[in-house]
Amino acid sequence: MRRKVTVIGAGNVGASVAQRIVEKELADVVMVDVLDGVPQGKGLDMLQSGAVEGFDMRIVGSNGYEETAESDLCVLTAGLARKPGMSRDDLLKKNEEIVADCVRNLMRHSRDLIIVVVTNPLDAMCEVARRISKLPKNKVVGMAGILDTARMRAFISMELAVSMQNIHATVLGGHGDTMVPLPRYSTVAGVPITELLSPEKLAAIVKRTAGGGGEIVALLKTGSAYYAPSAAAVEMVDAIFNDKKKILPCAAYLEGEYGMHGVYVGVPVVLGRNGVERIIELKLTPEEAAALKKSAASVEELVGKLTC
Repeated sequence: MRRKVTVIGAGNVGASVAQRIVEKELADVVMVDVLDGVPQGKGLDMLQSGAVEGFDMRIVGSNGYEETAESDLCVLTAGLARKPGMSRDDLLKKNEEIVADCVRNLMRHSRDLIIVVVTNPLDAMCEVARRISKLPKNKVVGMAGILDTARMRAFISMELAVSMQNIHATVLGGHGDTMVPLPRYSTVAGVPITELLSPEKLAAIVKRTAGGGGEIVALLKTGSAYYAPSAAAVEMVDAIFNDKKKILPCAAYLEGEYGMHGVYVGVPVVLGRNGVERIIELKLTPEEAAALKKSAASVEELVGKLTC
C-alpha cells in the first residue's frame, strides 16, 4: 500500500519538501496552502517532472484538507517568517494561530499519523502541534538539529577541505541563537575536531553555526533558507518510513531526560516507524549542561506565552 504525506505550506520550504519526497519515491504527496492555485500549480508542475526524473509517485495541490485523508505523515511548514519590526512574541502569536488551525484541520481527516514540525519558532510550535493534535509525544517531532548539524558540518568541511560525508557534528538545544553545538562530540572520520582545529577556529565555527539561518537571510534579503531545511525534513521522513532507527538530532518532548520535563528540546533521538523511539542522553560537562539548560529555559519562556 502506498504511503501518503501531507505537506502543509507550499512556499519554498514546503514545495522543496514535496519535490524531494516524490523524487525519492517515499510517498504520494498532498500539498496544502491557503493561496488559491499555488499548491495546485506547483503540484502539477512537479508531477509532470516525474516523466523526466523517472518517479511515479502522485502529487496534488489543494486549498482544503479533504484530499489529505488517511495521511501517514505530515510535514508542517506553514507560517510567517519574521519581518522587520516584528517582535519574537508577535511571530509566536501569529504562528501559533496558523499552526493550531492547520493541525485542527489535519486531524479531522487523519487520526493516526506522525507530524514533523518545521515552522518557527520551532520548539514552541512543536508544543502547539502536540497539544492540538493530542497525539502521543513520540509522534510529534521537530526538524531543527539536522539542519543545525548540517550547517556545522559544512563549515568544518570548508575549513578542513575534507568531504562532508566524513564529518559528524552534534548540536543540542533550541533551534535559534541558544542552540548548543558540541565540538567535543563532533568528529572527522572518527577524529574529534578539537584535535584538528584551533580553539579560535572552533569558536568561529560554533558562532557561525548558531547564526547560520540569519546569515542566509541577510544574503537573500527577501527570503530565508529552504534547500537545506527541506533536505533535513526529508531525511526524517525517510528514517520514519523506512524504519531506519537513525540517530538524528531532533526537537523531542522531554520527560526527565537531561533533567528536563515537559519541554521540546533538540536532542539525539532514534527515529523509526513509530517516530521518536528513544532519546539518547549524552554525558555533558557542567558548562555544556548549563548551556543546554539556558536554551531550554528560552523555549519554556515562549511556551509559557502560548494560549492554546
